[in-house]
Amino acid sequence: MSVTDLEIDLATYIDHTLLKPSAIAEEVKQICQQAWQYNFPAVCIYPAAVKQARELLHDKQPHVCTVIGFPTGAVTSAVKLYEAQEAMENGATELDVVINLGWAKSGESGKIYREIAQICDETGQTVKAILETTVLTNEEKRLAAEVCLDAGVAYLKTSTGWFGGATIEDVELLKEITKGQVGIKASGGIRTYEQAIALIHAGATRLGTSRGVDLLRQQNELGK
Repeated sequence: MSVTDLEIDLATYIDHTLLKPSAIAEEVKQICQQAWQYNFPAVCIYPAAVKQARELLHDKQPHVCTVIGFPTGAVTSAVKLYEAQEAMENGATELDVVINLGWAKSGESGKIYREIAQICDETGQTVKAILETTVLTNEEKRLAAEVCLDAGVAYLKTSTGWFGGATIEDVELLKEITKGQVGIKASGGIRTYEQAIALIHAGATRLGTSRGVDLLRQQNELGK
């Protein structure tokens, strides 16, 4: 392990995530407290928990991030827009939006563009487009990424975590496509400090994980 790796401020990359459908209010409170304690940039929770998270974090640094069209992306554009607008009204400032994967598979770039651009334009919030890279070919990933860039997203996100997780190869591909224009969020299956650092070196600027506190513990142990 290099000194350079250990000097990376890992906490500043982590979207502290709780996307367990059975999560209760006490768990939401816990991740909000941890996000503030460890200086994570955001918590990522379901829309139903946004109001609670906003109340807990109203005067603190972490952003409230929520998921839209999660996890399949297969709801209508009108439903996604309503969900995004309601989340914003409830206090979310970051929106992780699952693209319509059927449109990505069939090359319907205009539909993807209109859906994502409308959410970006009408909410004015930070939008992260979830590409679900594990179910797309490289050609489909490239098309979806380029369309979402044109639509005005702030980040491209690899995965929901429901159908596989982030890979080094996918992050490198997104880095090549974006050329630093937007952030890259690697998400799904990040369980070790080594994985996290490898994804950062590959180009990730955010890491979506429920194991943020454990990753910091692993980093501290390696630094001893």
